[in-house]
Amino acid sequence: MIARIALLTLVLVLAVIGGAEVWLISAREGLDRLEDRGRADLRLASDRLVTTLVQFREVAVLAADHPYVRAVVHEESALAPEVVSGVLRRIADRAGALDILLIAPDGRVLAGPEDAPARVPMTPDLRRAAQGASGSHHLVDPETRQRLFTFAAPVHLPGGPVAGMVLLRIEADRVEAPGRGDPVPVWFRDEAGVTFVANRSELVFQTAGDPSVPGDYPPGTLRATPKLPEQRIAGYPLVQGNGSLPELGLPVAQALPVIAMTGHALIDTRSVMDTARIAALATALGVLALGAGVLAFWERRRALTVRLAAEARANAALEARVAERTAELLAANEQLQRTQAELVQAGKLSALGQMSAGISHELNQPLMAIGSYAENATLLMERGRGAEVSENLSRISDLARRMGRIIRNLRAFARQEAEPATRVGLVAVVESALEIAQMRLERAGVVIDWQRPGFPAVVMAGEVRLAQVVVNLLANAADAMSEASGKRVTIRIERAGEGRLALSLRDTGPGIREPERIFDPFYSTKEVGSAEGMGLGLSISYGLVQGFGGTLRGENPEGGGALFTVELQEAPPFEAAAPLREGEGG
Repeated sequence: MIARIALLTLVLVLAVIGGAEVWLISAREGLDRLEDRGRADLRLASDRLVTTLVQFREVAVLAADHPYVRAVVHEESALAPEVVSGVLRRIADRAGALDILLIAPDGRVLAGPEDAPARVPMTPDLRRAAQGASGSHHLVDPETRQRLFTFAAPVHLPGGPVAGMVLLRIEADRVEAPGRGDPVPVWFRDEAGVTFVANRSELVFQTAGDPSVPGDYPPGTLRATPKLPEQRIAGYPLVQGNGSLPELGLPVAQALPVIAMTGHALIDTRSVMDTARIAALATALGVLALGAGVLAFWERRRALTVRLAAEARANAALEARVAERTAELLAANEQLQRTQAELVQAGKLSALGQMSAGISHELNQPLMAIGSYAENATLLMERGRGAEVSENLSRISDLARRMGRIIRNLRAFARQEAEPATRVGLVAVVESALEIAQMRLERAGVVIDWQRPGFPAVVMAGEVRLAQVVVNLLANAADAMSEASGKRVTIRIERAGEGRLALSLRDTGPGIREPERIFDPFYSTKEVGSAEGMGLGLSISYGLVQGFGGTLRGENPEGGGALFTVELQEAPPFEAAAPLREGEGG
C-alpha cells in the first residue's frame, strides 16, 4: 500500500512539473515569435504614417516654388492674391490637404481659402521656415478641435532672402484611415507623451503622464491613460487590456525621429497562451497515462508473483498475458509520444504561419524593380533626359501601389479570407512579371523565350497575386540555373481542355530534386543561411493558385530542366461573366 501511494504521488508530481515546464517553454517560444511579428506590424504601420507625412511635406515644398507664389511675395508683382489663392486651393485638392496658405514673414496671410484668418500665430514650423528651412508641426485647432499636421516651406526670392512661407495643413484622420481595419491596436505618441494618431479612436488624446502637459492642446482635450494591470510571463511583461485592447497583450514600441513620435502596439497573446496550455495539458495527461500503465503493470506483476507459488501451470498463461499487456502498453506509449510530437509540431507550424513570414519574400521583386528604376532615373537625370526620368518615377509609383495591394493580398491569404476572382489577362500578367524580374534575370544572364498565344487568354484570378506567383517561379528558375551554362526560361500559354488555360515555365537547370515535396512549407533545396532559403515561396504560390480554383504542379520533363505549370479556369465571354469566389471553379 505504501509503495502504491508513493508511486501515485511520484506520477502526480512528475505530471505537474512536466506540464509546467512544457507550458513555460511553449509560452516563451510563442512570445518570441509573437514579438517579432508585432514589431513587423508596428514597423509597417510606422512606415505608412511617415511616408504619408513626408509626401505632404514635399507638396508644401513644391507649392513654395510655384512661380505664382513667388510672384505674390515679390513687392513689384501685380499678380492678384485671388489668383494665387485659386492655385493653392487646386494644389490642396489634388494632394488631399485641408488647405494651403501663403504667409508673410510677420504672420500676415497673403493668400489662401476664403475663411482664412488675416494673421496666423508663428508656430514652430513657421519659425523654422522663416529661417530658410522646411518645418513640420502638429496641433489641435482650438475652434474645430481637429487634429492637424502642418508643414511649412520657405519662399525664396532671387537673391536668397525668405520673403514668405507656404503652410500646408492636413487632418490627422486622413493619415489614420488606412490603418483602422488592422486587428492590432497601434498608436503614436508625441514628445509630450500624448497619443496624437491611433487606429482606435478611444486611444486618441490619452497621455502617459500629467493630462495638463503644455503644448498645442486646448483645455480639456487630454485625458490620462488608465493604468492597466501587468504580469510577467516567460520573461515578457504582458498587459491586461480593456475595451478594444486585447485581454492579455504584448507591448512593443519603436522610435520615429523623422516625425518626432514613438509608435506603440499591443499584440494579442491569446493564441500563444492557448497553445501553451494545450501542450502542458497534453504532457500532463501523457505522464499520467504512462504512470497508470506502469502502476497497472506493477500490480499485475505482483499478483503474478503470488500466484506462481501456488500454481505452476497457471504461471505460463499469466506470463504470456503479462507479455501481451506489456507489448500493448509499449505500443500505446509510442503512439502517445508520436501524437505529442505531432501536436507540438502542428503548434509551431500554426504559429509560424500566423507570422506572415512571406511578406518580405513576396515584396523582394517589386523592391528590386523600384531600386533599378531609381538608379536609371538618376543616370537619365544626369543626362538631361527628363521625359524618361518622369516615366521611371511613374513606374516606381505604380510599383509602390502594387506593393500595397500585395501586402493586403498576403494578409488575406494568411487569414484564409476570400476575395472575388475577376477577369485577368494572362498575357498582361506574364509581361508584368517579366518587367518586375527583368533586372534580376539580366544580372543572372537568363534568356527569356516568351511567345504570346494566338488567342485571347483571359482567366478568373487575382491580377496582383497571380503576378506574384509568376515572379516567384521566375526567381526560382533563375536560382536553379545559377550553375548552368545555357540559362533559358521558356514561357508558353496553351489550352488545357475543359475550359482551362495552362501557363508553363520551363528552365534549363538541374531539375527538381524531390517533386513530391516542393510545395511543403519550409522545404528548400537552398543552403542554410541563404537569404531566400525559407522554403515558403512555392508553398504560398501553391495556396494562391488553389484560391483561384486552379492547380500548380512541378515536374522533370524529358530533356532536362524543371517544368512548372499553372492551370486556371478560362473566363467566360464578357457579357456572361460573373465574379467567382476564390476556391470555386473547375
